[in-house]
Amino acid sequence: MKTKIELKRTNGDVIFSYECEDNSVAKTIDALRTSGAEFDLRYADLSDADLSDADLSDADLRNANLRNANLRDSNLRNADLRNADLRNANFRDSNLRDSNLRDSNLSGADLQNANLRDSNLRNANLRNVDLSNVDLSNAELMYADLSDADLHNIDVCVTTAFLLPQCPSEGSFVAWKKAGNMIVKLLVTEDARRSSATTLKCRCSKARVLRIENIDGCESKLQEVASSYDENFVYRVGETVEVENFDDDRWNECSSGIHFFIAREMAVKY
Repeated sequence: MKTKIELKRTNGDVIFSYECEDNSVAKTIDALRTSGAEFDLRYADLSDADLSDADLSDADLRNANLRNANLRDSNLRNADLRNADLRNANFRDSNLRDSNLRDSNLSGADLQNANLRDSNLRNANLRNVDLSNVDLSNAELMYADLSDADLHNIDVCVTTAFLLPQCPSEGSFVAWKKAGNMIVKLLVTEDARRSSATTLKCRCSKARVLRIENIDGCESKLQEVASSYDENFVYRVGETVEVENFDDDRWNECSSGIHFFIAREMAVKY
């Protein structure tokens, strides 16, 4: 039995219609691709659509609604998805290489095993997204919201290495922080909680104060110095400082905790 399917924009305008046996949204999109018409799916309403295995490479999907859509194993290489609503969409095993996802909303989406190499995710909403086993090599992630995202076993390169923790995940280690015009040498304790977001700045819940130095590296005569942000939080040589309300969300870079750098030079420049 032949079925006619219309692809519509979010305002109701018809983009393209197609009729065939056992028709589907994916088949209709493929017919649009091969029809010779412009592959223009801007503002398309594809919410809840089954687009698994669909070929959407080079498609213009700016501002499209793909919320809850199934795009598993689909080809979206070089697709333009800027400002698209991709909430809770299934992109598992899909090819998004070279795609433009800038300003898109991917909250709750499943991107397991997807290829996002060389993609643009600048300012994208990636809250609670499953990015496990994803290839993010050379991806642009500036200002992206990665709160509660699963980054287990991601594939990164030099340009996306910041997605990995910037401080040791276990054990004690020496760290450095700036307090006023002084540099504080710390020993982050073995039992301290620690995290980093997308820069070289890290946070921990607990550290022992080893010494207070001048900017040039010489040891000062100071035995204590107050935090630059809270004058009541004081670093005293030989004592351990602790933040009770440490924020475990690593992406909240400027949240509660003892802020530090692994390299002394970075603390000096901060």
